[in-house]
Amino acid sequence: MANSWINIFFVILVFSSLCYSCCCYSSYTIKNTCIIGSGIGGSSVAHFLRLYSTDSTISIQNIHMFERNEVVGGRMAMVKIGGDIFEAGASILHPKNLHTLNFTNFLNLHRNNDPTSSDSIDSDDSSFGIWDGSKFVFKTFDYNSNWSLVRKIVSVFNSFKLFFRYGFSLFKMEKFVQNAVGCFVKYYASFESRPVFETIEDMLKWAGLYNLTTRTLNEELVDAGLSPILISELVTVITRVNYGQSVSMSGLAGAVSLAGSGGGLWSVKGGNWQMAAGLINSSNVALHLNEEIDSISYFGDHYELNSTKGNSYSCDVTVVATPLDEVNIRFSPPISVPDRNLQHTHTTFVRGLVNPAYFSLNSVSEIPELVGTVEAANIPFSCISVLERYSEQDMTYKVFSRAEMEESLLDQIFSVRKETIRINWGAYPHYKAPEVFAPILLDRSHLYYVNAFENAASTMETSAVAAENVARLILSRFSGQTVSILKSSASNEKGLHIDL
Repeated sequence: MANSWINIFFVILVFSSLCYSCCCYSSYTIKNTCIIGSGIGGSSVAHFLRLYSTDSTISIQNIHMFERNEVVGGRMAMVKIGGDIFEAGASILHPKNLHTLNFTNFLNLHRNNDPTSSDSIDSDDSSFGIWDGSKFVFKTFDYNSNWSLVRKIVSVFNSFKLFFRYGFSLFKMEKFVQNAVGCFVKYYASFESRPVFETIEDMLKWAGLYNLTTRTLNEELVDAGLSPILISELVTVITRVNYGQSVSMSGLAGAVSLAGSGGGLWSVKGGNWQMAAGLINSSNVALHLNEEIDSISYFGDHYELNSTKGNSYSCDVTVVATPLDEVNIRFSPPISVPDRNLQHTHTTFVRGLVNPAYFSLNSVSEIPELVGTVEAANIPFSCISVLERYSEQDMTYKVFSRAEMEESLLDQIFSVRKETIRINWGAYPHYKAPEVFAPILLDRSHLYYVNAFENAASTMETSAVAAENVARLILSRFSGQTVSILKSSASNEKGLHIDL
């Protein structure tokens, strides 16, 4: 009798152990994940979902991606003019943009470490000037030499010229930018020290960046001790070039703009859109081009996505990776997102020759290769830059403006126009402090919004950072476990946490 009780106890003990093992090591399956948008945000979500679910308790089966246009890339796009191809959208990357650096290496893409003159005010190979509507208030020395020694000497003279006009405020500006970048790189920390964030506010506060979104860039720079002339000229030029906005924009976006004007900037040879295309291909994504989603409905255990083609898709998880500001997606039940206006950047490409008389100059050679502008009502463009110089009488230019450039205006600025291409980008939010953020979680289930981060700053890298957090959030919330389940798979991405 005693032996029978012992046998029964042993069976119960083994059964309990098996139940415990099943409980602790059960797997989770996400059958269908649907991503709306094929830009860097959407493609990064797909990449990180595949990466972080490898060798974990979560299985990502099907990933569907919907793109309303005929090509992938979102706001990363190319334009062909004069037989050459140029970046038409997001064009530059910072040397500390670790995710995009890793994407480039992972996809065996090649870096272009010498972007066009329009990409950086701090370029040693192009001349730069600040136009106030009637004259150039500042111009660097122009030179055209293949001798590296000559270029270095002229570069030194230009540095002295900048210092003579703006003084020690230049170093204060650099310190302000370095402090912001130092906070931003915390988003590359290991999972052990970096939590998953459910709100943008928490994400920014953790990195020490939130307060920059509550004040204007002008307020931040005044407190940092920058001189009024530096703020009204050089800083204003940078914010107008990079975001089409003034120093009244919120401080964090302004700091990101200033960081995008320094040295070491790069792009992907052949076009930055290749990052999105490569991540989509490597993530085994079912891509639906020319298919716009017009409604998303939640039915308790799944989402139903309906497209303008009349197709319906059932999804366990839905990720919106496109700005909701200028799309007409109907949500059922309705979602709540703060009103936000996009800042449109009108990009005009011109093959021809700029008119020196417009700038009250005698010859084209006197016009800097990058013409930045101050904030003035009588200036119709943010900047004009030379993309390619074929001869002294034939060049390709890129013009940024807040409004469309009329034909009559272009005829005033250019003496010759062989070809003109216009692109109207809903490029980034119109920044206004204090910023109000959309939720990352658009409901209480599994509807996520990558572009909520854009009210902090809008770049290719910030989109990748936001996407990485969304991927971790999906996996942790879907499993009901903490982010520790992802640690083993995260270690598979070589160089993710390299020393910056």
